[in-house]
Amino acid sequence: MATAAASLDRVTSATVGESNGDITQINVVLDAAAETPEAFAAIEDLRAELHAIDGADALVGGIDAQALDVANAQAADQALVIPLILILVFIVLVLLLRALVAPILLLLTVVASFFASIGASWLLFQSVFGFPAIDTNVILLSFLFLVALGVDYNIFLVTRAKEEAEKFGTRTGMVRALSSTGGVITSAGILLAAVFAVLGVLPLITLTQVGIIVCIGVLLDTLLVRTVIVPALAFISGDKFWWPSRKLAA
Repeated sequence: MATAAASLDRVTSATVGESNGDITQINVVLDAAAETPEAFAAIEDLRAELHAIDGADALVGGIDAQALDVANAQAADQALVIPLILILVFIVLVLLLRALVAPILLLLTVVASFFASIGASWLLFQSVFGFPAIDTNVILLSFLFLVALGVDYNIFLVTRAKEEAEKFGTRTGMVRALSSTGGVITSAGILLAAVFAVLGVLPLITLTQVGIIVCIGVLLDTLLVRTVIVPALAFISGDKFWWPSRKLAA
C-alpha cells in the first residue's frame, strides 16, 4: 500500500505508521497545499489507486479528504435541492397566476438577482474582508433565502398587477400595482436587508457571508428587480405576460 501510494505523482512520501495487527496507518505527504484543487486531485488519485488493491480495504482520510468529501456532498445537495426549489416555486406561481409566461420570467429575475448578489459579494469578500473563498454552505443557504424573499416580493407585485390588468390592461395595471405596492415592498426590503447586514459583524465566516449576500440580494430585488426589471418585462411582453390566461382589458 505504501509503495502504491508513493508511486503517485502528487505524493511526496508514504511511510508506514502505527498498526494494531488489523489496521495499519500509512502517513502520506502531498506536494500540494492543503485544501487546494491539486490536493483534492491527489486524494482522488490515491483513492483510485488504493481501492484497486484487492483485500486492502483502504480508506483515505485526513483534512484534505474530509474537505473533498464535504465539497462533494455540498455539490450533490445543490444539484438536488436547487432544482426542487425552483420547480416548487414555479408550480406555486403557475397556480397563483394561472399563467406560464409570467412565472418563467419571474423565476429568471430571481435567479439573475441571486447570481448578481453572489458576484457583488465576492468582490467585497476579496477586496474588503479578505476572505480566501466562499464557505461550502453559503451558496445553498443564500439561494434558499433569496429565492424565498424574491418570490414573496414578486407575488406582492404581480398578483396586484393582474387584478388591475383585468380592469385597465397590462401596462396600466402594472403601473397602478407598482404605485400601490412599491412603497411597502421597498420599506420591507430595506428593513430586511438591514437585519441580514447585522450578520456581517459576527465572527462566524459562514454567517457573515450569508448575511452580506442576502443583504445585497434583497436590495437588488427591492430597488431594481421589482421596481424596474419586472415591470419592464411586463411592458415588453404585453398581454402575453399572462398567457394562457383569458384575455385581459385592452
